[in-house]
Amino acid sequence: MKTLISTALRYQNNRLELLDQHQLPDCERWLHCDSVEAMVAMIRKLQIRGAPLIGIGAALLLAHLAEQGWSEAQLREAAATLRDARPTAVNLMNCLDRMLAVMDQGAEALVACAENLFEEDVALCQRMSEFGAELLPQDARVLTHCNTGSLATAGAGTAIGVIAEAFRRGRLSHVWVDETRPLLQGGRLTAWEMCRLGIPHQIQCDSMAAILMRDGQVDAVLVGSDRIAANGDFANKVGTYNLAVNAHFHNIPFYVVAPWTTVDPHCPNGDAIPIEQRSAEEIKGVSGSFGEVRWSPVESEAFNPAFDVTPADLVTGWVLDTGVYDRDDIVAAIAAKSQPA
Repeated sequence: MKTLISTALRYQNNRLELLDQHQLPDCERWLHCDSVEAMVAMIRKLQIRGAPLIGIGAALLLAHLAEQGWSEAQLREAAATLRDARPTAVNLMNCLDRMLAVMDQGAEALVACAENLFEEDVALCQRMSEFGAELLPQDARVLTHCNTGSLATAGAGTAIGVIAEAFRRGRLSHVWVDETRPLLQGGRLTAWEMCRLGIPHQIQCDSMAAILMRDGQVDAVLVGSDRIAANGDFANKVGTYNLAVNAHFHNIPFYVVAPWTTVDPHCPNGDAIPIEQRSAEEIKGVSGSFGEVRWSPVESEAFNPAFDVTPADLVTGWVLDTGVYDRDDIVAAIAAKSQPA
C-alpha cells in the first residue's frame, strides 16, 4: 500500500499508525495498529475518533491484513468485529461495505479500495469546506461543538473544514469552541486545531452557549454528524441538540456539515438511530496525560449517552460534499439516492 498521511492517521513503511487523541493536547503520541483487537480498543477509547476517520482507519487495517496474507474468511470476520466497535457512526459501516464488495477479488483490490476511501475523503472535505464557507456572513463569529476537523477525517474536516476555509478567505473573525462534556473534545482537540490553524477562538463550557447567542455574539452554528436519517434528523456528539434548540430560539442559522457517507437512507428517522451508551466513569471524573481524577461519589450512577439526536425541524441547512440542502431538498435527495439504479 502506498504512503498515506493525514493529521491523525498515517500509513508508511508497511505500518499503520494513529495519533493518540486521548493524550492531546499535551502529548502527541503515535500508536502502531497492526491488529483488529488494537483498532477496536482504540476506537472504544477514542484514541481514534470521528466517524469518517474511524471508517478509513478500519479500511486501511483490512487492506494491510490482506497484504499480510489473511484469508477472505479471516478478513470477513475482522470486518464484522470492526463494524460493532462504534454502532452510531454509519461511515464505519459504509467503508466496511465498500471493502466487503471487493473482498473476493484479493489483496490488490482491497488495497485500491482503501486508498480510494482515503483520497475521496480528502476531496470531499474540500468540497464541503467550499460550500459551507459561502454560507457565512463577512466577519462571521461561529460556534462549534465537539471536534470536526482534520483529527476526525483524512482531509480538512467537516464543520472545522468550513471554518478553516472561511478564515482563509477572510470571512471569519472568531470561533466559539464548546468544551464538549464529558470528554472535552472541543476544549482539547478543536482548540488544538484552532491553534495550529492560527484562528482566533475562545473555549466556553457547553452551558454558556445560550448566553453568547442572547448577547448577539454568534452568527452561525456549525456541527458535524455521525449519522443522518432519511428525514434529515441527525445524531452528533451529545450536547448538539441543546445548541440546536438555543439557536432556533435566538434565530441563529444552524448548519450540519457531513459527507454523503454519513447519510443512512435505511434509517427512517432519529428514533431509529442507535445511540452508544458509555461508561459512567467519564462523567464522574476525567482522565488524560495527567492521570485520572474522580469528583463524584463512587456509588452514584450516571446517564452518559455518547450522542443525541437533533430533529430536522431545527436545522437551517445540511452541507454535504454534494451541495447544500434545505429540509425538503435533503429528504428528496436521500429518497432519490436510495432508489435502485
